[in-house]
Amino acid sequence: MAAPNIRTVGVPKEIKNNEYRVAMTPDGVREFERLGVDVFVETGAGAGASFSDADYVAAGADIVPTAADAWAQEMVVKVKEPQDDEFRFLRADLTLFTYLHLAAYPIVAKALIESRCTGLAYETVQLDTGALPLLAPMSEVAGRLAPQIGAHYLERHNGGRGVLMGGAPGVQPAKVVVLGAGNVGWNSAWIAAGMEAEVVLFDKNLDRLRWVDQINKGRIVTLASNRGALERNIADADLVIGAVLVAGGRAPVVVTEDMVRTMKHGAVIVDVAIDQGGCIETIHETAHDEPVYELHGVLHYAVGNMPGAVPHTSTYALTNATLPYQLEVAMHGAAGASRRDTALSHGLNTYAGQVTNAPVAEFLGTPFIEPLAALN
Repeated sequence: MAAPNIRTVGVPKEIKNNEYRVAMTPDGVREFERLGVDVFVETGAGAGASFSDADYVAAGADIVPTAADAWAQEMVVKVKEPQDDEFRFLRADLTLFTYLHLAAYPIVAKALIESRCTGLAYETVQLDTGALPLLAPMSEVAGRLAPQIGAHYLERHNGGRGVLMGGAPGVQPAKVVVLGAGNVGWNSAWIAAGMEAEVVLFDKNLDRLRWVDQINKGRIVTLASNRGALERNIADADLVIGAVLVAGGRAPVVVTEDMVRTMKHGAVIVDVAIDQGGCIETIHETAHDEPVYELHGVLHYAVGNMPGAVPHTSTYALTNATLPYQLEVAMHGAAGASRRDTALSHGLNTYAGQVTNAPVAEFLGTPFIEPLAALN
């Protein structure tokens, strides 16, 4: 077996507001250790996801007492983008592999560029088919959470209209409008339909809508996205779920403030696209401790780390997807892995002070250099 290029990996505790996920399960640690890579886990990093320090030690990890100890390793794997207090740990000889969402968090991009840190973003790792394999599992979790959260806030004592998602015999169910038929939107529509709501799913991709229609056999109404159809359905909705994604770039605004003004008093918006800036004009990011605000009589939910609400499930789903790519980077280094695997080259967002992802560079207004050119 070839010696790994990266010999130490750090797993710090997440410090974003109410973020309970952790970047690696104990089973993930076992895979790294099997390949000769030492994993250093900050004490308590897995507690929120129901993994104890003892679980990590049993898998072969070293438990370290501080965040600085975890960040001192050659590669750091995380869940969320570095927070302000973590910028001091960024450095030129560090490879950071996490969700970055730099179009939504330009201050993080600035910190990565200035530190010359190698930044690999889960959300822009992209297969030749266009699929986003490391975004998919959290999109699926967030999509399945969205109707559950919407149902909660539709309850009257939570500020909503007092509408039951599935209605009752002789009573009309809630109308749920889902914007986007990708992984988030499809899962949202599927769960909402399972709750027996009336579901309308919008997308510009007619082939995707055909696929949804074939799978659901008419249980979900599929509509081509255009301004007139959106205006009519948004005005009549009890719950609107934003699920529009542009890989690496900012989500487009699909629902204008004027549309929000037409919505019913006590209706709910859940904008899952908030990680990419949101697709509702009236949205701004919230956190789990204060997840909603009211504007124009409509409750807005825009938590930027929705899957953090179910961290045990989310951590397993995340590790299942990210682990093979993390191991690839550990064995060959960020540069070698990016040269070997086109999907990982798309994931390279910053390298040696340069922005190496085109949509990110365009949104930030910074020069773009092809990832393989930057590596040479």
